Amino acid sequence: MAIQNISTYDYKNIFSLSIISFEKACVINKPEQIDKYSIYWVKEGKGTYNIDFESYKFKGNTLFFLSPGQVFSVESEKIKEAYKLTFISDFYCIQTHDKEVACNGVLFNNLNQIPFIEPNILDSNKLQTILQNLIEEFQNNETAQYDMLQTYLKQFIIYTVRINNGFYKIKDDIESKLFKDFSVLVEQNYKTIHAVSDYAARLGLSPKSLTKHFKNTGVDSPNDFIKKRILLEAKRQLIYSNDSVKNIAYSLGFNDAAYFTRFFTKRVTKSPLQFKKDY
Repeated sequence: MAIQNISTYDYKNIFSLSIISFEKACVINKPEQIDKYSIYWVKEGKGTYNIDFESYKFKGNTLFFLSPGQVFSVESEKIKEAYKLTFISDFYCIQTHDKEVACNGVLFNNLNQIPFIEPNILDSNKLQTILQNLIEEFQNNETAQYDMLQTYLKQFIIYTVRINNGFYKIKDDIESKLFKDFSVLVEQNYKTIHAVSDYAARLGLSPKSLTKHFKNTGVDSPNDFIKKRILLEAKRQLIYSNDSVKNIAYSLGFNDAAYFTRFFTKRVTKSPLQFKKDY
């Protein structure tokens, strides 16, 4: 987002709320790699954002979510009113709270879903109330401020999960949970585990059964999902590290750098070095 006219409330560099209130076109061509969990809420505006090498257009009331490691840039934007929440795992760990809040693999670390949701007027009013409570708490210096700030952030995330669930419904709740569990497992292990059979075993299923469940949800096959995650990390490392292709290949679990180059080139239609040069 543009750097002008932004008011920021910060708690010890681990949790912050920024308020943007202006109307100005902004173009940021250079992508940046996100280092904190981030929630952007554009209440009024439009634009095109690039997230992990994909382009997304939005207009009007929109929420989107970024996880550490994701690549973000602004292709164009014209924002009149917006908010940005950022936090680190030490302040609010989405994995620890996942049984309660269920945002890991849904709002954050979700490779298969467009990261935008559009709240209605009622939803927006409730979210605005939570943000107002946050602002008041940031301005206080009372006892247990950490806990109060964390509670309001948790409320905001819970409510956005509910909005998201209304937007993206999978017919079978069992399959929805299975997809989420699989995606979280892949996020934790994609650098060392590449075989569908290994993930299926951890989920107590056969590879055939896991693939069948995925087919019913209409999303990528398990094998495609794993490859997509590996490929995304390869792109990130090519852009944001000075490691050689050989070292990147080894870091992603490939014993043969030549095989990794063929794997990458087949799916991107460019060699790793050509992708790095062009980007």
